[in-house]
Amino acid sequence: MSKQTYKRIVLASRPTAAVTPDNFRLEEVPVPELADGQVMVRNHFLSLDPYMRGRMGEGKSYADPQPLNEVMIGGTVGEVIASKNPKWNVGDKVVGMFGWQEIGVTDGGGMQKVDTTHIPLSAYLGSVGMPGVTAWYGLNKIIAPKAGETIVVSAASGAVGSVVGQLAKLAGCYVVGVAGGKEKCDYVTGELGFDACVDYKAAKDAKELYAMVKAVTPKGVDGYFENVGGDILDVVMARLNPFARIAVCGLIAGYDGQDMPMRNPRAILVSRCKIEGFIVSEHMDVWPQALKELGGFVAQGKLKFRESIAEGLASAPEAFMGLLKGKNFGKQLVKLA
Repeated sequence: MSKQTYKRIVLASRPTAAVTPDNFRLEEVPVPELADGQVMVRNHFLSLDPYMRGRMGEGKSYADPQPLNEVMIGGTVGEVIASKNPKWNVGDKVVGMFGWQEIGVTDGGGMQKVDTTHIPLSAYLGSVGMPGVTAWYGLNKIIAPKAGETIVVSAASGAVGSVVGQLAKLAGCYVVGVAGGKEKCDYVTGELGFDACVDYKAAKDAKELYAMVKAVTPKGVDGYFENVGGDILDVVMARLNPFARIAVCGLIAGYDGQDMPMRNPRAILVSRCKIEGFIVSEHMDVWPQALKELGGFVAQGKLKFRESIAEGLASAPEAFMGLLKGKNFGKQLVKLA
């Protein structure tokens, strides 16, 4: 980026199946002049999240599709580098939704100032940001765990799942993660403190996966935080205790259009379970409380997190495609500066 231009990535075409590099276009555009009341932010980190895949298509979803030839949506953290707004000063560290670009310009709406004294700036895109609040809401408001209950979390080493499991442990629960690969499972139990972790990649079929989950849930399952869908959901459904609660946050196994039939819907009736999907942006009323608790836990070292960091804006498409295939470890970020 020169002083006169900056880089951005726009959606060039809609994926018909798996996302490809051709769906994106890297552009270099002039840095705009600030109008009165506006603020310019240099973005330091970009958040990559699974929800972006749903926005890339034109199908019915909970949010409008990402427009073609416009900057890809995404959360960012950065620093104010110019201001014609008295509420914002040069040097302020901020969280916003400036998307896949190096510079953002705003009137300040939708942007928040953050304190990096005890919390790293990047954490405001992870455990003390949208993924953290997602975990907090699904666990506390839908699963509502009680001490001693068994809670299962899919995608357990990811940005959301890792927070769910640690919060459930802090609530006194027995926590089981599901993750892909020995390294991720070792991290989930050894570093994050889960009681057990199932490596779904080690199972040759759904029957073996069920046996693995059964072995680590001897008392059944009281709460399940769903990020994946597919075989994992079916297996956990077969382990549900009466009046279990399932928080459906994501179904990444079907993001490229794969069919995901539920093989045993009878389990819903037999267990009398509650299944509730949710979108965290529809629950802004809980964000202040959630962020206060999450920030406190991070500052005290009670909530640990891991980041996968891709270098430079041009690396964002490959990092995003890797995220959708589970190649990231922890929160996937792109370092922009």
